[in-house]
Amino acid sequence: MGKLTKKQKDVAEKFDAAKSYNLSEASSIVKDTTSANFDASVDLAIRLGVDPRKANQMVRGVVTLPHGTGKDVRVLVLCTPDKEEEAKAAGADHVGLDEYVEKIKGGWTDVDVIITMPSCMGKLGPLGRVLGPRGLMPNPKTGTVTMDVAKAVNEVKSGKIDFKVDKYGIVHASVAKASFEASKIADNADELIQTIVKLKPSSSKGSYIKSIVMSSTMGAGVKIDTKSF
Repeated sequence: MGKLTKKQKDVAEKFDAAKSYNLSEASSIVKDTTSANFDASVDLAIRLGVDPRKANQMVRGVVTLPHGTGKDVRVLVLCTPDKEEEAKAAGADHVGLDEYVEKIKGGWTDVDVIITMPSCMGKLGPLGRVLGPRGLMPNPKTGTVTMDVAKAVNEVKSGKIDFKVDKYGIVHASVAKASFEASKIADNADELIQTIVKLKPSSSKGSYIKSIVMSSTMGAGVKIDTKSF
């Protein structure tokens, strides 16, 4: 193994990478060992005992983080003219329909979430190849296809995130910023984990939560003890 840098040494002295910690300890360690010179995201990687190739073991859902994500979420609402004012009033960054459909066809995707109405979904069909790979396609299951666009905008802006197990059986999600108090990082992480626990497929056998690692952008990963979940 090569020589450790000063930063790596500092981190290595603050926690034992082989040990598992409880949520509040892990949150404090991640906060203390984040050395990025920007407000790093705090991420969770949760490995589940599921086979995502089986339709009845697909774990996906939404959760509202009690302290928000700390991110400024850019929202596009694709709606009919009668809903434009309420979408704007709720804080949507972009509101419209046909002009944005054309922009997206041209490759524009400078948003984090797209919300639309059931009656507009027909126009979004051809955009699947642009929006799908970027995780931007609205979906009734995540509340982004709805008649109440204002409520959906409010929820997304206040910390609602959606998550989905990947093909390796892992859920990746950003739950906070490193500038949050450690207790708030732990609260948000706990809310996500508890939501995933409730979504355990009945066909999943053996241990469900196999491992949890918390890390910040460019920071070291801290193992979380899974016994308490």
